[in-house]
This record gives sequence, structure tokens and C-alpha cells, in this order.
Amino acid sequence: MKPMQMIVLGIALIAAVGLAFVARNMMAPSAAPVVVASNAPVQSIPTVDVLVANEAIPMGSSLTEERLAWEEWPQTSLRDSFITRESDPEALETYAKQIARSSFFEGEPIRQQKLVQSESGYLSAILPAGKRAASVRIQAETSAGGFILPNDRVDVIMSYKDNQDRWMTNTILTNVRVLAIDQLVEEKDGEKFQIGETATLELSAYQAEVLTVSKAASSNQLTLVLRSVADSNPSLSGTSKTDLGSKEEEVGSTVRMIRGGDSSDVRTKK
Repeated sequence: MKPMQMIVLGIALIAAVGLAFVARNMMAPSAAPVVVASNAPVQSIPTVDVLVANEAIPMGSSLTEERLAWEEWPQTSLRDSFITRESDPEALETYAKQIARSSFFEGEPIRQQKLVQSESGYLSAILPAGKRAASVRIQAETSAGGFILPNDRVDVIMSYKDNQDRWMTNTILTNVRVLAIDQLVEEKDGEKFQIGETATLELSAYQAEVLTVSKAASSNQLTLVLRSVADSNPSLSGTSKTDLGSKEEEVGSTVRMIRGGDSSDVRTKK
């Protein structure tokens, strides 16, 4: 046999052996999956029934039983302020009669600190102790174009004419909280602004006196100026020292009233 024929025969033999090996592997049954049996018990996390808001609850509204529900919470996530079924089995009925001092999100645990028991109107319920609610007549141009919302903080500016018929302005109140615009105490149905006719402000008794005299002195020419959230520290709320009078710590203030070119001083008592 010639050498060339021997080479071709060898290559054919090697190819045949390779094909047979591949075919054998393809026809072999696949190995069954290995199942590792485990007898280790599954550890359950202990839970506690916590009273939560069954839906979004707006500030100033009654809770009602339909708005409350028991929900299982991991015991490790329990807080002292949460209301549990174990500590108060009748909580659904008890807290259904209370009023939300601030809003609750759906699923948020109900806490006593955010509730108030009151048989009176919702506004008096959410008004902090020692505070007063006073209203100011507004329009879009005197309320930041209608972008002032409940819980925003504003400065109140008074405009008036002096005895020389010149327009003057004074900031009479600083960093006061807006309780409501008309009868809306918070955003409704996703509205981003509310153009109303009346803004209700949260004031101290002294600030309410200053506002009342200022409305008379300026013929209701009052403007609300919206403050930035970063500049809305409640501790900064106060009465500006202007021609309207002295600081709140002093006894009383004097407001100059101008009528038909004649001026007179009106003194308030703290």
C-alpha cells in the first residue's frame, strides 16, 4: 500500500472513532439532579398586631373604624409609641372617635402623639395649646400666586399710605404657619396649589392683636409672603419690630392709623 493511501486511511479511522465517541455521549441519559434533604426547622419571626391607618388620613379628620386596621409587625421593629392589640384590644373602637392632628399615610402605625380627642371642630382640635386662629383676606396676587398651601410658613406684610399720601410697607408678622386656605387644611386630590379668598393663620394671642389692628389700619391691604422650607424654623416665628409697635416681650404696642390724611395712635394690650 502506498504511503498516501495509508495516511488517508488513518485520518478516516480517527474521524470514525471521534464520531462514535460523540454519538455515545449524546445518547447517554442525563444525570438526575441531586436533592439534598434538610431536616433543619424553619425559624418563624415573632409578630405583633399593630394598629395602622387602613388608608390615607388627612389632618383634621376623624379616624373612624374603616380607616383603621390591625397589621402584623415584626416584634423586633416594635416601638413604644405603637398601639398593639395585646396592650389595647379595643383600640379600633377607642381611637375611631379621635381626630388626626397631622396626616397619616396608608399603612403608617397610629400613634397617640398625632391624635387629639375633641368633641369640637377639627380646626380647634389641630390648633396647639396657647395658639389662636385668625383669618386674612387674600387674592392670588397677595398669596404668592396661589402657591401657598396649608402648613406653609409665611411673613405678613401690611401696605398703607402715610399722611403725605405715600405708600408704605411694614412686615408685621414673620414665619407664621398657615392653618388653612378657605376650608382646605391640606392638599386635596393631588392639587399643587389652592387659590382661595381667606387664609387662616396660627398665631399667638399677641400676634392676633397685631394682625387685627393692622387689618384695620391698612384697610385689609395685607400680603402673605411664602418662606422657603429651609427658612421655616417654627422657633423663628414672631412679630417684627416696626412702626406698629414693640417686640412681643414688651407690654402692648402702638399702631398708627391713617384716615383721610389724619393720623391717630391705637394702643393694644398684651
